[in-house]
Amino acid sequence: MAAAPHHLVEAMSNAYATGDMERVIALGEGASATNEPALLWLGLAQYACKRYREAAGVFATLTRMQPQLSAYWNNLGLACRQDGDLAASEQAFLQALSLAPDDAEVHYNLGLLHLQRRHWVLAKQALMHAVKLSPRFIEARLQAAHACFVGGDNEAQQAMLAGAASWPPQSGEQALILAGMLSAQGELDIALDTLNRAQLPDGAPATIMRLRIAAQRSALYERGNQLDRARQALQPLPLEVLDALTDDDARAEGWSAHAAMYMRDADYPAAAALYRRVLTLPLDDQHRARAAFGLAAASSRMKQHDEVWPALQTAHAAQLNIAQGIVPELMQPDSVPLQMANHLVDQTSFQGWKPLPPSPAWRQPVFVVGFPRSGTTLLEQMLDAHPDFRSMDERTFIHDLIEAMEMTGQHYPGDLANLTPGEADQLRAVYFRRVAHIVPDLGTHRLVDKNPLNMLCLPMIMRLFPQARIILCLRHPCDVLLSCYMQSFRSPAFMVLCSSLQRLATGYAQAFEHWQKHVEVFAPQVLEWRYESVVEDIDANLARLGRFLDLADPSPMARFAEHASGKGFISTPSYSQVTQGINRKAVNRWHAYRDMFEPVLPILRPVMRRIGYTD
Repeated sequence: MAAAPHHLVEAMSNAYATGDMERVIALGEGASATNEPALLWLGLAQYACKRYREAAGVFATLTRMQPQLSAYWNNLGLACRQDGDLAASEQAFLQALSLAPDDAEVHYNLGLLHLQRRHWVLAKQALMHAVKLSPRFIEARLQAAHACFVGGDNEAQQAMLAGAASWPPQSGEQALILAGMLSAQGELDIALDTLNRAQLPDGAPATIMRLRIAAQRSALYERGNQLDRARQALQPLPLEVLDALTDDDARAEGWSAHAAMYMRDADYPAAAALYRRVLTLPLDDQHRARAAFGLAAASSRMKQHDEVWPALQTAHAAQLNIAQGIVPELMQPDSVPLQMANHLVDQTSFQGWKPLPPSPAWRQPVFVVGFPRSGTTLLEQMLDAHPDFRSMDERTFIHDLIEAMEMTGQHYPGDLANLTPGEADQLRAVYFRRVAHIVPDLGTHRLVDKNPLNMLCLPMIMRLFPQARIILCLRHPCDVLLSCYMQSFRSPAFMVLCSSLQRLATGYAQAFEHWQKHVEVFAPQVLEWRYESVVEDIDANLARLGRFLDLADPSPMARFAEHASGKGFISTPSYSQVTQGINRKAVNRWHAYRDMFEPVLPILRPVMRRIGYTD
């Protein structure tokens, strides 16, 4: 005799409460097709047992019974997502949101779906909306930060991770993601603590997760120039253990960590062999790009130049796949990734600028600019080694001020002309508040603001800091382009820009044309700092730099390599090179790839002549 409907539901509820999901399912299979509570328990139990397709069928029935209930649509979306029917999952989540637009949990679930589909912009929007609705929703904050991280939105990422040091322990997978993002922000200690507190899964998967955590711990130490600790972290992760694994993520991460240390030890053949092994695995685009860039670097060090270009093409193909989901508008061949190059101030407009009261001389930063990979990080570390200066790694604070203007309805650069003294003071105050978070001990020290592409923001710099000293870093354009092409940049716009030498050469020429026009308009105080000259005679160039910056004794800057080694985290790709001192290895590297550069030399020659280089 069948149980009465209410007794059946009670029995299913009790079995679910005790974790006996198979009992719930067995009871539910005899339930009436109209017994809504019994169907709900049945669907939940099937989902818990990973019988996702069956659960999806039950939840679809419930949505037909009660189409106005958002929770049923949300459950259907979850089951379809786990079953692999991502289109049906998205449709269910959107229906749930139409019924409950302020439900943070549904926004979160939709965001996870977009992450799974690598729809980074949509994921960021959904996840940040979940955080807006529920600011203490830690899981949403973490995943929103991850979407921002991939999309290169550093400011939003940092906002999402505010207070992460006090978050509860995360699951192993989440801890790996969180630690990687915190490390990229320079918060190595918090990142390591996140790994130390990670919650491991039950059973055999715990062993795999321990190995992955060990690999990332080593990678974080290497990234922070703590090489002895990086080697120590690898001890539980010998290659023979990795080789015996069947988990692709653990093998890829472990092999990559070992390869990074081989690169540090100049054992380039061993590094290349491991990077090749990583590339045989079914990886996502981010892991594939990193491994291919690593292989290119190792091959270059061994002067196996025929191996370099194919590896770089693999890396850039993977990065373009990432960029496609973030900046699809830049994928056209004629797009302009360096969009600031479109904003110009001519002489007539400049003459119409309303005068502003001068700001104190000690509040005028020293700006280090130049195209990326021109030696800006090297110069920054030299300045930071001097007791008179404080640097803050690479920040986008000037560009952020431009965005702040636009968000308040002002147009850049046109509305710079009419800034009132109060508005200018407000912009400077925003700038220095951000500086204070990075350099709390600035005091009366002189600030070094190093961001290469601030060369495209000269109007803002000259409006707020007209007496600032600006140092333009120069290096042979072909060496610059080669170095950019061989680097993994996080910015999606730069992924697109660096995807070919043709696009790079065009972007380089646009940047310097933009710079030159503004130098002619504003006549700033500029020192040209030429990499090749510094390599040939560092003492003479430091003396020249000291005179430009009114330094009584520039000699402390010569100890930059020792200073950089002690700093720990340096955010740019030069983090390891600047700890090694001056050498000529990076001069004329492009000669080995001259055939690749021949098609772009006509684009570069006008700029090369202007800044003092020949091909």
